[in-house]
Amino acid sequence: TVTQSYRACKMAASRRRESFLMRKFLISLTIGIILICNTVLSVFALEPTYDIQQLSSGLVKVSYASPADKKIKIAVEKDGTKVYYNLNNDGIAESFPLQLGNGDYEIKVYENISGTQYKQVSSENVLLNLSDEKLVYLHSIQNIKWDGSMPAVQKARELTGRLNTDFEKINAIYRYIIDNILYDHGKMSTISTSYIPDINETFKSGKGICYDFSSLFAAMLRSAGIPAKLVKGYTDNAVGYHAWNEVYDSAAGSWVTIDTTYDSQIKASGAAFTMIKDSGSYSKLYEY
Repeated sequence: TVTQSYRACKMAASRRRESFLMRKFLISLTIGIILICNTVLSVFALEPTYDIQQLSSGLVKVSYASPADKKIKIAVEKDGTKVYYNLNNDGIAESFPLQLGNGDYEIKVYENISGTQYKQVSSENVLLNLSDEKLVYLHSIQNIKWDGSMPAVQKARELTGRLNTDFEKINAIYRYIIDNILYDHGKMSTISTSYIPDINETFKSGKGICYDFSSLFAAMLRSAGIPAKLVKGYTDNAVGYHAWNEVYDSAAGSWVTIDTTYDSQIKASGAAFTMIKDSGSYSKLYEY
């Protein structure tokens, strides 16, 4: 009958439409999977990115996205001297200083292939030509990471806001640290060799190891516009590898050696001490 024919045609048309929609869905799904796979592959195929927008003040930023199980290192090299850092592999840029003086630098990124073996992924050459090399020691960098919102930086602003000379500001921040931060004797046995200080944690907890002391002191000084180095090496005032600071005294026109970790412990013991140390008693290996 006409009615049956109409129904048969309608059902056939419905099946054709369902078939068309299913094909369309499968095609869209396939394209989506391809796009996702290509996106994932492209993320992990990206070359490291070098940001030199702050090169004029001695800073480079490096980012690299790689598989989560890959360890990444970078080397800042000049005239045969290399300073190595660990680099995160999440694509977020980290800041590194060009602290080896003016001249030609090569920044290299390495990816771990097995054990302690690394392969070079890429490199970037830059020329540093600063009129004032102290500018390098004013930045927020990987192991002295700070910004204006941090409580430690706000405290530095509070301590120095009404002071006139750099020496007064240095002394105010120094006194705050040795009065309020204690040495954490148990921490060294719990951290890895890739440990990086957390300024917020040190300031909040009121304790840390020498690396924490020197990072916090440098951050608070830098936020106040005073050039400060974080230095690693050895001294008669500490057992084993140590960290301290060199701070630029604008009145004297020179760098002075300050060891807040040592002085915090000497103060707690009740013995006498002075802020400025004899630099001859300290042997530096690295400075940041």
